[in-house]
Amino acid sequence: MAHRRPEWLWHVALILALVAWWNVYRVLQPFSDFLVGLLPVDPASHTGEALAFFFYDVPKVFMLLVLVVFGMGVVRSFFSPERTRALLAGRALGIGNVLAACLGVLTPFCSCSAVPLFIGFVSAGVPLGVTFSFLIAAPMVNEVALILLFGLVGWPVALAYLGFGLAIAVAAGLVIGRLHLEGWLQDWVREITMDAGAGALDEERPAMHERYLAALAGVKEIVGKIWLYILLGIGLGALIHGYVPETLMATIMGADAWWSVPAAVLIGIPMYSNAAGVIPIVEALIGKGAALGTVLAFMMSVIALSLPEMIILRQVLTLRLIAVFIAVVGSGILMVGFMFNLMF
Repeated sequence: MAHRRPEWLWHVALILALVAWWNVYRVLQPFSDFLVGLLPVDPASHTGEALAFFFYDVPKVFMLLVLVVFGMGVVRSFFSPERTRALLAGRALGIGNVLAACLGVLTPFCSCSAVPLFIGFVSAGVPLGVTFSFLIAAPMVNEVALILLFGLVGWPVALAYLGFGLAIAVAAGLVIGRLHLEGWLQDWVREITMDAGAGALDEERPAMHERYLAALAGVKEIVGKIWLYILLGIGLGALIHGYVPETLMATIMGADAWWSVPAAVLIGIPMYSNAAGVIPIVEALIGKGAALGTVLAFMMSVIALSLPEMIILRQVLTLRLIAVFIAVVGSGILMVGFMFNLMF
C-alpha cells in the first residue's frame, strides 16, 4: 500500500498555490503592456489597445474561472445543492436574490469575469433566479462604478444609480426564478448539478485532500467545455474596445428623442467593458450633450448585457434562456433610462 501524504501537506500546497495565483494575477496588466511593447504596433493605436485588452483579459478571466470553480467545488463538497438552495432562496420575499445582488455589489467584476462565478453557483445547485441577480449586479453595480460616477456627476446620481441597479438585479432574478426555467440550462450543467447532490446525503464525509481533488476535476471539466467560447468572446470584446468610434455613439445619443434610450441600449449590448472602462466613454458622451438617462442606459447595457458575455453564457444557457435574460434585464434598463431623463 502506497504511503499517503499527510493532510497538512495538501493545505500547505493549496496556500502556496494561492500565493502564486495572486502574484501572477497582480502583474497581468504590466505583462500585457510588455507583450504589446514587443510587437511592431503603436500601443496607443486601435490595434495596440485591442491587443492590450486581449492579452490582459484572457489570463484574467481564465484565472478567475479556475479559482472560483475550484472554490465552489470545495464548498459544494460540504453543502448539498438542497442545503445551498435553502440558504439562498428558501426565504421570504426573495431574500436570496437580495443577498446575491449585494454580493455582486462587493465583487467589482466585468460581465465576462462574473460568468465564472455564475457557472460556479449554478453547478453548485444555487437557484437560477438567485444566480442571475448576482450576474446582473456584479458588473453593473459596484464600488468602482459608484466612485467614478460620484466624481463625474455627484452623489445624487451615483446613489440613484445604485438603487436602480440593485432593483434591476433583484427584480430580474425574481422574474426569472418565478418562471422556473432551470430546464433551459444546457444539459451538461444540469448533470453537474444532479451529480453534485447525488452522493451528498449518503456518502461518508471525505477527507480534505479528496475535496481538493474533486474540485480540481470539476475545474478540468468546466474549463474544458467553455475555453474556446471564452477566447472568442474576449477576442470580440477586444476588437470592439479598440475600434468602435466614440463620436458615432455621441452623435446618436445626443438627440433628445424618445428613441435615444432604446438606441443606446441596442448600441451598448454588442460592446464589452467593465465600469472603469466605460466611464470615460460616459464622460465623453455627457460632454457632447447626451441625455444623462440615455448615457446611463448605455452604460448599463454595456456592462450587464454585453455580446461577449452572451457568447460565453451560450455554453451554460440555451438560446431561449439567454433571450429571456436579455428581455427582462433590457426592460429594466429602458425604464431606468427614461426615469433618469425625467428626473435629471
